[in-house]
Amino acid sequence: MPMWSQREVIDYALQRRSTLQAMRQPVRNLASADACDADPMLIRAAKHHGEPTDDSCPICSKDDMVHLHYTFGDQLGQYSGRIKRLSELDEMQGRFGEFKVVVVEVCPDCGWNHMITSYLLGDGVKRKPPRRQQTVEDIYG
Repeated sequence: MPMWSQREVIDYALQRRSTLQAMRQPVRNLASADACDADPMLIRAAKHHGEPTDDSCPICSKDDMVHLHYTFGDQLGQYSGRIKRLSELDEMQGRFGEFKVVVVEVCPDCGWNHMITSYLLGDGVKRKPPRRQQTVEDIYG
């Protein structure tokens, strides 16, 4: 879903297609274990924070494929690197000048994962990062 401030879009469809093709060609010898190597933390994030898609997994064909939207940027401060929902991104693009979104597709069943796109969002206004707030990690970590 394109947003009003979306720019500098990079689509990783060719890399994804190449990886899938390498799995299907015995000459290239890419095992499904190499492509379905999602970190346990990524699987957990997919189960709890992933947004469902209409796509089925290209490896196991299950319909549980989800997208994770990671956000990065200096203006996000301590919140850089967090997963956000599309509705949150829509709100954020008017509150921050510029931040990068990286979309990863994940199949929680077989562990398939691939970065599918990245883009910039934001209204272009230069802002200071938000004031650092104490987190649970600060207290217990």
